[in-house]
Amino acid sequence: MNTNLIFAESKLALSKLSIIITVALVSLYSNTVVAVEFNTDVLDSIDKDNIDFSRFSQANYILPGTYRMDVRLNSQALNEYDVVYLPLPSNTETSVPCIPASMIRELGLKPNAMDKITYWQSNTQQQCADMSMLSGASTRGDLGTSSLQLNIPQAYLEYSDPNWTPPSRWDNGEPGVLFDYNLNSNYTKPQNGQQSQNVSVSGTAGANAGPWRLRGDYQGSYNHSSAAGQATTRNLDWSRVYLFRALPQMRAVLTMGESYLASSLFDSWRFTGVSLNSDERMLPPSLRGYAPEVTGIAKTNAKVTVSQQGRVLYETTVPSGPFRIQDLSSAVSGKLDVKVEEQDGSVQTFQVDTATIPYLTRPGQVQYKLASGRPSTYDHHIDGPVFTSGEFSWGVTNGWSLYGGSILAGDYNSAAIGVGRDLYTLGALSADVTQSFAQLPNQVKKQGKSWRVSYSKRFDSTNSEITFAGYRFSERNFMSMGEYLDAKYRDGSTGNNKELYTITASKGFDDLRLSLYGSYSHQTYWNQSADDRYSLAASTYFDLGPLKSTSLMLSATRSQYEGNNDDVVYLSMSIPWGSASVSYTGQYNDKTYTQSASYYDRIDNNNNYRLSAGNSMGGVNGTSTQGSGYFTHHGDAAEITANASYSQNNYTSLGLSLQGGLTATAKGAALHAGGGNGSTRLMVDTGKVSGVPVNNGRVHTNIFGLGVIADVGSFYRNTTSLDLTTMPDDIEAKQSVVEASLTDGAIGYRKFSVVQGAKAMVVLAMEDGRHPPFGASVFSREGREIAVVADSGQAWLTGLQAGETLDVKWDGQTQCQVTLPKKLDTMSSLLLPCQAVDKNEKVEN
Repeated sequence: MNTNLIFAESKLALSKLSIIITVALVSLYSNTVVAVEFNTDVLDSIDKDNIDFSRFSQANYILPGTYRMDVRLNSQALNEYDVVYLPLPSNTETSVPCIPASMIRELGLKPNAMDKITYWQSNTQQQCADMSMLSGASTRGDLGTSSLQLNIPQAYLEYSDPNWTPPSRWDNGEPGVLFDYNLNSNYTKPQNGQQSQNVSVSGTAGANAGPWRLRGDYQGSYNHSSAAGQATTRNLDWSRVYLFRALPQMRAVLTMGESYLASSLFDSWRFTGVSLNSDERMLPPSLRGYAPEVTGIAKTNAKVTVSQQGRVLYETTVPSGPFRIQDLSSAVSGKLDVKVEEQDGSVQTFQVDTATIPYLTRPGQVQYKLASGRPSTYDHHIDGPVFTSGEFSWGVTNGWSLYGGSILAGDYNSAAIGVGRDLYTLGALSADVTQSFAQLPNQVKKQGKSWRVSYSKRFDSTNSEITFAGYRFSERNFMSMGEYLDAKYRDGSTGNNKELYTITASKGFDDLRLSLYGSYSHQTYWNQSADDRYSLAASTYFDLGPLKSTSLMLSATRSQYEGNNDDVVYLSMSIPWGSASVSYTGQYNDKTYTQSASYYDRIDNNNNYRLSAGNSMGGVNGTSTQGSGYFTHHGDAAEITANASYSQNNYTSLGLSLQGGLTATAKGAALHAGGGNGSTRLMVDTGKVSGVPVNNGRVHTNIFGLGVIADVGSFYRNTTSLDLTTMPDDIEAKQSVVEASLTDGAIGYRKFSVVQGAKAMVVLAMEDGRHPPFGASVFSREGREIAVVADSGQAWLTGLQAGETLDVKWDGQTQCQVTLPKKLDTMSSLLLPCQAVDKNEKVEN
């Protein structure tokens, strides 16, 4: 016959009966019957002798060979593996997957179930698991979805829930490097005065190898003013360099290098050394603690910086109005310094105490934190004595916990002991006392005590909650480690703190659609005036005629520092307007009332903007007109925020923020938005297919088919999916969802089965005029099965590439090959010659 490619006639559609038979074959292929014999008389086939049913005659039968499969345990994804299918030694007509010991260790089997697993050695010298002693366990492979399903009764498995997997299934990710950044820039032109520019940057650089994570936190700034005599300043420095890894069996994290003491009993300070801390993030979500949050009110578009002892923990740009930062790490402890830099040049500063709720531990469990090293300064100088610290919490009974700890540092020592009590319907209460001993210069000795009481309670019946309430009293001669270091090594003050009151409470009124929130912090000192911070907020929503869910909020804060009050009152009303919203805001601060009307809209999932116009009355500037704009774009390579503000007779300001990073492994590299300062991320691979939307289009793969999901949680199950609704027509996904449970700081990697190319109905013909048998398989060069041959050689092919060579297999071997034409854009149906393969070159699947 003529071997040139020619277009066939239009009679290439599958017959209805052939389609029914094909569906029946698939059904037979997945049932539990051991062997099947087919009556070919029911087939509407011209050549009933030219049929290959070998792949369907055994239930779950897969030809021996190696397949890249997505392994799933009880329908939950584990990872992708190269799964080897082998014939059973006792029955060569039956194939089974060889499950190695490395895969068994990741299933999360209980010890008694692991003992029941035996191994048999295949003819390829591989050790394969035999799970027949686990009653109810089974395996089933599916080449159509490239998956291997392992079904194991839950009684044999460790505890898990829909959001959490046991440590045996945690993934340390790929070796690689990362570089995350958060860049904020601002240009301000006052009405009277010289222009100024400010740029600040912070982030993390790091490298991963197995379970180890090397991280270096950096921060820098650039400040320039055109005013005479104002020097340009710039700096860039590593604020912290450290190495850490998770120890899953201990539910702890080991950290070496520069760090900050993580403690629920003592104040935090910077040191260089080693620490071993229990990490609640390794527990199921329902058993984890909480992370601190920072709230406040910005008067203009502002930059908010959260730091601790000079190290930037979090930095972002927020629009004017109330802000709430809730994504700080749960590992943060101690007092946080918050700075709000407004575009008009004013600065708000306050502190947030991250003291935890009462220190309670579940019965029989012990939580601990150990550290040893020497105190160090921000510029990496060792400054202080060698110290060792430790603390614990032991769940004595179902309601009682005992906790305590100590710091041993030569001339400074302290010890604490406390008890926690679950009061059940009355909440939870803890009380502790700390004794300190300090030897200062000139033979001055100080020793004193500090008492603390903490309480928390959720009132379900009244929909109210006291998140945290605490009282602490310190004697005049009591010193924390930080105060001791300041006094002896840094010429600081000694023993200032006296009393500290803190409370955070909320209350909801469902019938009134009203929510109330309040917080209060009061710190007194032995030798200076007290500091206070109050925060109150009330919000409600209601229907305003046809305008549904109109919201109204009123909030107020007062920060009192060194006898000076900084009061802010904020009022807002937001009205939904289709997909957008219209709002009114009013703000009173420093005898000035500022009001504005705003329009907010989301262009799509990745873009939104807000436009505002209003005026300001009172204060030193009198009445003035104001306007501002705020635009945010969540791009594939970075998250970009641009803002502009104008205040009549006052200033003009422009701002730009970039947040993103670069992640690189042996699998490839990609720029991405977000990053979270060296935190956990997931690299997704779509097989060199670019522009594939992931997670509702929040990420699109780059020209190499790679994308990075930067906001991935640690130690619990994360689900990532392709957005099939917006995927281009020439892209097809055999697998659209992957799951991963990653350790802290890991660079996870998951590959989607995605192909891009043309689709066509074809007829396959041999050189002698015959067709490949009904039931034969068509494979791409990558080993992906793309079609099953139907009656008269007909097949529906997808993911075709111009000039590509395809293998056609039956009887367990490649029998012939098809080469596609170099142009595929205009074809609707093709007659493709299938060139026979030399028998000596036939390769088993």
